[in-house]
Amino acid sequence: MTRKFDKPDVSVDVVLLTLIDGALHVATHIRPKEPEAGKAALIGGYVHVDDMAEEDIEDTAFRVLREKAGLRPRYLEQGRTFSGRRRDPTRGFTVAVSHVALVPYEELVAECAQVLSFYEVDALPDLAFDHNEQVADAVTRVRNKSSYSTLPCWLMPEQFTLTQLQRTYEQIFGGSVSRGTFRTRVGLKVGDVKAGEAVDEAGVIIATDEFQGGAQRPARLFRVNQLGLYRRASW
Repeated sequence: MTRKFDKPDVSVDVVLLTLIDGALHVATHIRPKEPEAGKAALIGGYVHVDDMAEEDIEDTAFRVLREKAGLRPRYLEQGRTFSGRRRDPTRGFTVAVSHVALVPYEELVAECAQVLSFYEVDALPDLAFDHNEQVADAVTRVRNKSSYSTLPCWLMPEQFTLTQLQRTYEQIFGGSVSRGTFRTRVGLKVGDVKAGEAVDEAGVIIATDEFQGGAQRPARLFRVNQLGLYRRASW
């Protein structure tokens, strides 16, 4: 006779990242009940297996963010799966599918700042469960992908200058980089770009016909194209 085993609880946790005062921060909330009541934790929740609208784990992540933060991020990506008996000793063997979301801070302030607390990713307190490990893994993933892609664009406002984009890259990595090195690594070719044209090899960063004034010559404003590059993101 085939032996039957109990199925583990399956949940999602979202490492919601943003930039504050020039540094990468993660959004948390305070757990209202046991286990780990009163501790800062990532936004998370269980899969609703009886909800037919929840077709996959990504739907779960979006639902949890909507219910607990009133937010639908433009960029959401599934990361590692964390599992085991020591994650939550009160519930036995549990499984959590970690996700990373990127959201401009201005958007968080407008939507859900009152329900969230923010901590610098390189100076975290002791978070609930294995959430410190999840943050570390997500930050490593974001920094690695940012070194060769336009991923940091999702932390930008709707329109931005290339100098502002460079500062965002620097804030993610916590160091400075020359203008030439930045543009080479990201694959930017500006020159006499026209409005509506892409300035990067992936066709993500699009020139607008607007400029930002300043003490020197005006700087052209750019926007992010709706991406096929990141299937999960929506503008």
